[in-house]
Amino acid sequence: MPIRILPETTANRIAAGEVVERPAAVVKELVENALDAGATRIAVTLEEGGIGRVVVEDNGAGMAPDELELAVERHATSKLPEEALLFRIATLGFRGEALPSIGAVSRLTLTSRPPDGDAHALSVEGGRKGAVMPAAGAPGTRVEMRDLFYAVPARRKFLRSPRAEAEQAVEAVRRLALAWPEAGFRVTNDGREVLSLAPASRETRIHDLLGPDFAAAALPVAAETGDLALAGLAAQPAHTRATGTEQHLVVNRRPVRDKLLRTALHVAYRDLIAAGRHPVAALFLELPPEAVDVNVHPMKTELRFREEAAVRGLLIAALRRALSAGAGVAAPALTAYAPRPGWSAWRRPAPAPLPPASAAAGLAEMQLALAPQPAPPPAAALPLGFAPPRPAAPPEAAPAPADHPLGRALAQLLDTYILAEAPDGALVLVDQHAAHERLTHEALRVQLIEGGVRAQPLLLPAVVDLPPADCARLLGFAVELARLGLEIEGFGPGAVLVRALPALLGAADPAPLLRDLAAELAAFDEAMALERRLDAAVARLACHGSVRAGRRLTPPEMDALLRQMEATPRAATCSHGRPTFLRLGAAELERMFGRR
Repeated sequence: MPIRILPETTANRIAAGEVVERPAAVVKELVENALDAGATRIAVTLEEGGIGRVVVEDNGAGMAPDELELAVERHATSKLPEEALLFRIATLGFRGEALPSIGAVSRLTLTSRPPDGDAHALSVEGGRKGAVMPAAGAPGTRVEMRDLFYAVPARRKFLRSPRAEAEQAVEAVRRLALAWPEAGFRVTNDGREVLSLAPASRETRIHDLLGPDFAAAALPVAAETGDLALAGLAAQPAHTRATGTEQHLVVNRRPVRDKLLRTALHVAYRDLIAAGRHPVAALFLELPPEAVDVNVHPMKTELRFREEAAVRGLLIAALRRALSAGAGVAAPALTAYAPRPGWSAWRRPAPAPLPPASAAAGLAEMQLALAPQPAPPPAAALPLGFAPPRPAAPPEAAPAPADHPLGRALAQLLDTYILAEAPDGALVLVDQHAAHERLTHEALRVQLIEGGVRAQPLLLPAVVDLPPADCARLLGFAVELARLGLEIEGFGPGAVLVRALPALLGAADPAPLLRDLAAELAAFDEAMALERRLDAAVARLACHGSVRAGRRLTPPEMDALLRQMEATPRAATCSHGRPTFLRLGAAELERMFGRR
């Protein structure tokens, strides 16, 4: 087939497919144009989920008749004053593709009025432009799109249901509203209002969009280095979602779904949340426009950073610092910070991280008391109607000090859970195994950072029988495991000789530990970083070295465990991401008993 030049209409429709994928893309482009025009009130109207009709009205700077005619021409823009600024984009859009692309595949009508002029209108149908005509309209711009993809029926067949398309369009507005809290937004779908946001501060907008549950679980995140500045909120590890839809990442006021940023977010939460769960956060990154390329993707949701390592490191370090608080430390309310002009209101000094030694301080004293012990012998059978003698009740303990957020231990339930009373009267239920697992994990991690986990040689080396493949796998990591205090060597084709165990594990049985470690290492990709492998191995060691469910604890042991949880970083979840404690306050109790 010979090479030929496509007709302009066909070429425009092909190009439009890169920008206009669905109604949500139309809404996103038009709302971004409104924000770039300085709008403070934006109203979006949808019919049939946006497939039948989309209207976006704003009170921004309108367009004169000659500008209105140019606005629907391909490659026309008001957002690049100089061609040399192509890689220093300070607006949400600049390509000059949105309006021509929308007009190429639908019926488009623009009505615009500058502050000191009259209103005019222009229509485009399937890429064919009409004449500019006088019209009636308020200052600002009104863009109406009807019959999306009527000019490209094949594309229309790939759209989802009106309800699904409407949800995507509303989500596009939500993300822009989070990045632009000073603007008010209203969205209606088939005559029903689905979103209404008045101009507000950033913290109020986050509360409105992410809800009170996130507000109650949010921790402030703040960090600066060089030209990079990060601010925002991240939820505590116990507050997660089944998907990553509530990860709001904003770069220079632009909502993005950038892979580098999302990966950094997951790395920061890596050993704090359960597998398959996703953290929740609203993070705002500011950097010079020339340090980021926003023209990687037609929808401009993916970025390319000039210094990727610096951005990744800043995000991970800031999040880990925010998440390093001990268990029971209450998250500050969003309204606790007085709003200041601009995003700098969130550049608050982050709390100083706990010193690494605090994770292990006092743990050695607890370790012997909490080490696995044989279960007590069963009580002798008693005649029916008789109860065993009860020990004398200890004197009533004083209320826990305010600096002990987990409170004082009251009792042990099912030989597994510690029931405590917080200073404000709330009930706290602690999973003793999960809590001690995190304490052991952090202590091992501190030792590993300081040069290696302290090992305890076994009086008699233990021989553990394993499948040959597991033996080979463990022996292949013998050097790395030695750094963790686990010294092994081969003992024939199907056995491993264990000469030393980490001192924090006490007299743990090495056989289950080695089997679990072999399975953990087998799940890793060969290219996975050594640090990640060591993290998983530390978590597995911590699990086997922790006090088990079913172990009876004395009141001093329970109180010691609570105090260590309060002083240990990341103690709100265990090494597998499960919560270590639950809190039941007065409001929850009142709701459960129908008092409110």
